[in-house]
Amino acid sequence: MTEPLRVLLADDQTLVRTGFRLILGADGIDVVAEATNGTEAVEAVRRTRPDVVLMDVRMPEMDGLEATRRILTGAHHAPRVIILTTFDLDRYVYAALSAGASGFLLKDVTPEQLTAAVRTVRTGDALLAPAITRRLVQRFTQRGSDTAALHRDLASLTPRELEVLGLLARGLSNAELATRLHLAETTVKTHVARILAKLRLRDRVQAVIVAYETGLVTAGERETTEQT
Repeated sequence: MTEPLRVLLADDQTLVRTGFRLILGADGIDVVAEATNGTEAVEAVRRTRPDVVLMDVRMPEMDGLEATRRILTGAHHAPRVIILTTFDLDRYVYAALSAGASGFLLKDVTPEQLTAAVRTVRTGDALLAPAITRRLVQRFTQRGSDTAALHRDLASLTPRELEVLGLLARGLSNAELATRLHLAETTVKTHVARILAKLRLRDRVQAVIVAYETGLVTAGERETTEQT
């Protein structure tokens, strides 16, 4: 029998934590700890070793961005972190993704979207729909050269891997990539895994960031697939 997903909730609003806990519990997902600020979140992760952390950005004592950095830096078995935000253009979102978060959600998500998001990032995927990607890229391009690339050398990638990375950066899922490239989905997963390994990246979020930072994909390019 598969063990249930273990989630930590970090948010300074009791009502938000309570609502999320009830939603996740109804879908068989265990909330193993709750935190009201970033300091508590870091300690709770060390104590409970959750699979996924739902992390609010704006919290007292230590914000979610710094907490995410501390949780993910140097950890061998770090959880996946989903950033929670009230606004989809929160100025901290890009920095949080760069720090290693696996995606972000608005706090007004539906119960189905919340549970699907937790399960998605647990499998190593990322929460970057094309529309979200576009907004993140627009914010990134406004930052100019102050933002350092995670890894600028794409020379180690094969032509096919570069093609996969470019499409991945536009928000295509593995299934959509398989259809577009006329490949089996297992083959696509292999290509993605090799890209992450070669570029020493944590997950697809960082791969998307690298694709834009290196100029492989530009902010003006139109996405081929939109998710609703």
